[in-house]
Amino acid sequence: QVQLLESGGGLVQAGGSLRISCAVSGRAFSDHALAWFRQAPGKEREFVAGISRSGGTYYADSVKGRFAISRDNALKTMSLQMNSLKPDDTAVYYCARTPRVAYYATQSYMMSQSSYDTWGQGTQVTVSS
Repeated sequence: QVQLLESGGGLVQAGGSLRISCAVSGRAFSDHALAWFRQAPGKEREFVAGISRSGGTYYADSVKGRFAISRDNALKTMSLQMNSLKPDDTAVYYCARTPRVAYYATQSYMMSQSSYDTWGQGTQVTVSS
């Protein structure tokens, strides 16, 4: 059974940086698109960043220019480098994987929660002011 395991969350001051990662068990890692979502207390889960099989990247407007998503197909990991963090970035961050998909993806597909069928347990990121 496929498992997604997030790591690297923690407490950081505003303006600081943090890198979170997602390790994916199972086979055919490169056949799937991946993404990060987050959920803050009292709010709905929202898309943060996604990366397609081709390496195309997609970002929410709120993190564009500050966050960078990457994947390593050989190590079967995905990472999110978060810079210039703000208190509004405080949330539980979830790693998500699509079913097997085409090599190229549309932005609307990547940003939709319904596109993803496997989720991690989440890692807490807290940004203090």
